[in-house]
Amino acid sequence: MAEPKLSSSAEGRYQVCGDLTFGTVLGLLDSGTEMLDGAGEGPIEVDLGEVGHADSAGLALLIEWMRAARQGGRELSYRNIPTQLMAIARVSDLEEILPLAGQNS
Repeated sequence: MAEPKLSSSAEGRYQVCGDLTFGTVLGLLDSGTEMLDGAGEGPIEVDLGEVGHADSAGLALLIEWMRAARQGGRELSYRNIPTQLMAIARVSDLEEILPLAGQNS
């Protein structure tokens, strides 16, 4: 299981690499808070193209980041959401609330 990492790729742009599962997402909660607090004032885009395995805990993490961004008055969007996460979102009727920055790869 690959531990996830959140890294900045440019101003307001971030990349998640690794697995987003029940066993790994807890460590990213603090990283997400740092991302939202330290990304300036413009929109934030998170690229999930390097995520390996993902389960419903990964979806819960994305929703938590959305909630925190909205509370802070920030615009947050996701790019390249893995097929696994989109399938879970569809089954959970959450697909429409995910802020997508572009087409999934």
